[in-house]
This record gives sequence, structure tokens and C-alpha cells, in this order.
Amino acid sequence: MKLSILDQAPVTKGNQAADALKKAEELAVLGDELGYHRMWMAEHHGTKDFASSAPEVAAAHLAAKTKNIRIGTGGVMMMHYSPLKLAEVFKTLSALSPGRIDFGVGRAPGGDNYSIYALSEGRQPMVTHLYEKFDTALQLINDEVPEDRLYSQTIASPSNVQLPEAWLLGSTGNSAVQAGVRGVGYSFAQFFNGELSKPILDAYKNNFRPSAFMEKPQINVSYMVTTAETKEEAEFQAGPQDIWRLLFMRGRIAPLLTPEEAREYPLTEMDRMMIKENRKIHLVGDVKEIAKILQEEQERYGFDEAMIVSIPHSQEKRLEVYRLLARELL
Repeated sequence: MKLSILDQAPVTKGNQAADALKKAEELAVLGDELGYHRMWMAEHHGTKDFASSAPEVAAAHLAAKTKNIRIGTGGVMMMHYSPLKLAEVFKTLSALSPGRIDFGVGRAPGGDNYSIYALSEGRQPMVTHLYEKFDTALQLINDEVPEDRLYSQTIASPSNVQLPEAWLLGSTGNSAVQAGVRGVGYSFAQFFNGELSKPILDAYKNNFRPSAFMEKPQINVSYMVTTAETKEEAEFQAGPQDIWRLLFMRGRIAPLLTPEEAREYPLTEMDRMMIKENRKIHLVGDVKEIAKILQEEQERYGFDEAMIVSIPHSQEKRLEVYRLLARELL
């Protein structure tokens, strides 16, 4: 199985945003050494809990710090940007690191209404026709003349560079067919809502048409994972993420607690039930148990790679998650 990394540059309690970005670099270097296939940076706006607001900038830095691992965005939120700008950014990245760049895009805003309107300078955000925007960006990246007349009289520079891989993100299955007909990869965020199904992935595969960006269908599935050598240690390290998601579901966003603080957090019986329910999107267990789950999921659904997002409080424990999974699966 291919293993990959998704990072949100989480700002855990007691740390600063700059620390989170430095830790993303450390994770990229480790992933490169361990043989992970790719690493993507997410895009979040209007929050102090994640420092990844400019994933394309982080990608440039990470690509310069690594040698073999593919680097990209998971994803850049295209509603905020011109197709021309998207094309120029990713063509530049690909020119600097040919054969290693992924153009991963999402249709979500990546932030609240305040940040959405601030990014659009107060204008009505572009929340419709996003697939058409994606088409235009792909045409510009491929040095084609776009069908959209606004972009048909210009070019995206630099020209004649190696194409990045192109990926479309999804969490409900709505974009599966759209990714297939465009001949791009499909990335499913299982850690969003746990709704992965074989019909979703089959719809992508059955509608796939080879393109300049991808010759055959490729699927990765993103899982939230907390693991350790023992189940007890994994449960201890998972506590902060359990509490964070519990608060998030109630409209509260707070820094990730330490495991010790999470252990002492007062929980009602309803809280415990909600945490148990959330475990369908947060895999917690010893490393052999988690490796078995990922292998069974791959066999059941037929995807190509598992993309791991892991947010223990300490960087040491986070890096350990990726080391342990590499030991069992790579």
C-alpha cells in the first residue's frame, strides 16, 4: 500500500503558528526518508488553530527541503483564486520541482463567512461554476487556449514545464464523477464524515477518461489516525483530538489540549457516546490493529493509497505515528 501525509499545520496548546510550520517541514523530511508517496498541505482561513493558510507557499518550501516525496495541496480552495493565478503558481512549482508537484483542489471555502468575504474583497464569493473554473485552470496549466473568453487571450507562465498531477478533493462523493471525466485523481476525505463507499469510488473509476494529467485512475483516501505501540498509549494520545472534535461539533474551536489535560477533562455520558461515535472517523489503536484496518479498507474499497492525518499534541508522538505506520505498511 502507498502511504501519504496530509498536514494542516496544527497549532497545539503552548505552541505558536511558526512552530507548526516548522513541524510540517520536519514531517516532510521524515516522510521523504521513510518512503511516503506524497505530502499535501491543507488550506484553512480565519483560525488560530491551523497555520496552513497558504498551502502553495508551504509546498514550495517543503519541495525544496525534500528529494523524492511528492508535494502538493490538499487542497487549494479554488473559489478564492483566479484560474490564471492557480495555473501560474503550480506551473512555477512544477518548474522548480519537476515530477514531484500535485495540484490538489477543493470546492469548499476553508473558512467562515468573514474570511470568505475578506478573501473576495467584499465581493460575492464565487461558489458556483467551480468545475468550470477547474477546467480553465487545467487548460492553462496544459498550455491550452481556454474556452472561457476571459482567459483565452493570455497565457499562464512559465510555459512548457512538466505537468503536475491534478487531483479533485471530495468528502461526500458528489465530485467523484467530475474527477473521473476530467482525467484527474480523486481524493476522498474519510476523516470528514466517514461516508466512504465502494459505489462512490466505482463511479469515479467507471467515468475516468485518460488525460494529459493522469493516464489511469488514482484514488487516495484520507484517514485521521492516532496510533502507538500499545492500545493504551494510543488512547492516551487520542484524548486531545477527541475533546477538540467534541467541542467543534458544538461550535467551539479551542487549541488542542495536552493528553494529561484531556484525561482530566470532565465528560458527561453523552460526551462519551459522541466520542465513541466519532471513532468512525478517527482510527485509534495499536499500530498492528491500525495497519490491519487500513489494509482491510483498501481491499474493501479498492483505493490506491492511504493518506494519513495525525495530530497528537507533541511533535515527537506525531512523528512516531508515521514511523510506526511505515514500519508496518511500507
